Amino acid sequence: MLNSKIEKAINNQINAEIYSSYLYVSMGMYFESADMSGAAKWMNAQAQEELVHAEKFMNYVNERGGRVVLEAIEKPPVEWKSGLATFEAALDHERKVSSLINELVSLARSENDYMTDNFLQWFVSEQVEEEASAGEVVRKMRLAGESGGGRFMIDKELGLRVFTPPAALQE
Repeated sequence: MLNSKIEKAINNQINAEIYSSYLYVSMGMYFESADMSGAAKWMNAQAQEELVHAEKFMNYVNERGGRVVLEAIEKPPVEWKSGLATFEAALDHERKVSSLINELVSLARSENDYMTDNFLQWFVSEQVEEEASAGEVVRKMRLAGESGGGRFMIDKELGLRVFTPPAALQE
C-alpha cells in the first residue's frame, strides 16, 4: 500500500506528465502552422510518449492500492519566437520533469519506500534519453542558424521519428 505522501506526489507527477503531453501537442500545432511538418511529427510522438508515462504512473498507483486523482490541466503556451525557441523550451521542460522525478526518488527514499524507488528508476533512465533527444535537436538547430536549407534538412530528419511504446510498458 502506498503511503499518502507518495500517493499525492505521484498523482502530482501524473498531472505533470499529462501537461507535458498537452504542451507537446501545442508545440506540434505551432510547427504545423509554421509549415514544419517534421518537427510537428516529432512533437506529436513526444506527446504520445508523455501519455504513456502518465499511464505507467497510474497503473503503478493502482497496483499499490492507491487512488489516482486527476486534476485540471494548465493551458500550455501556443506561440514561440522560432523553431529553435520551441525546442529550447522543450529541453527546459524536460529538465524540469527530470527534477520532478528526482524529487520523487528522494521522497521514496526518505519514506523507505523501496518499491517506489525501484519503480522510479525507469523514469530516471528515461529522462536521460528525453533530455538528450531534445538537446540534440537544439544543437542541430543552432548549428543550422537561419539557413533555410539547414532548417529544411533538420525538419525532414525530425519527421522520421516514429513513436514506439517502450518495452517496459508492454509487460
